Amino acid sequence: MATFTGLPKDFFAFFKELAKNNDRTWFEANKQRYKDAVVGPLSDFMTAMSPRVAKISKHIVVDPRPNGGSMFRIYRDVRFGKDKRPYKEHAGCQFRHALGKDAHAPGFYMHFAPDEVFFGGGVWMPPPDGLHRLRTAIAEGTKAWKKIVEDKSFSKSFKGVQGDTLSRPPRGFDAGHPYIDDIKRKSFFVMHESSVKTAQSPALLDEVEASFNTAKPLMKFLCHALDAPF
Repeated sequence: MATFTGLPKDFFAFFKELAKNNDRTWFEANKQRYKDAVVGPLSDFMTAMSPRVAKISKHIVVDPRPNGGSMFRIYRDVRFGKDKRPYKEHAGCQFRHALGKDAHAPGFYMHFAPDEVFFGGGVWMPPPDGLHRLRTAIAEGTKAWKKIVEDKSFSKSFKGVQGDTLSRPPRGFDAGHPYIDDIKRKSFFVMHESSVKTAQSPALLDEVEASFNTAKPLMKFLCHALDAPF
């Protein structure tokens, strides 16, 4: 088993160059480099994180396989947008709940780009039924929600709960609720900002684990609201 010592310098250099040459000709010429500098090290990172995540929750899946696992594909979906760049200019992976089959399930997320490194947990754009459950859980569980979002360690590690919001309170919810701003959200997640320097060292493992542990109460709340074990 490989020992994770940090993401290599060429990991970030690859994405810097890709941003200037985001086309199929350049990528095909650098495809082996992508596998060596990005895919391999990210798989090693996930392999090293697996036992750490298992201590946080046995229901969160860490799959280090390069294809079909926790790593997001580098290929962008360009069918419906004006931006036709074929490749993502960052690497990302999600350790999602065992009950989830896609990125809309609760999970932990990591993002690695030359200009930003961040990681955290939550749920992104859940389907309507799940979204209503989450909003109801916040509305009816005010004390539990307050305990999570106003915790000192939580506030220090994250900049509050994030996610796109509605312009008005959703139907059936009190506009005067103390956490109406969170109830209006369409996603619920927290992210910890790190650095490329940390990502290039073994310290990345400890920092990611610490942020996941800090996000654990939020993850438990979200999973409970969706009737998913944590």
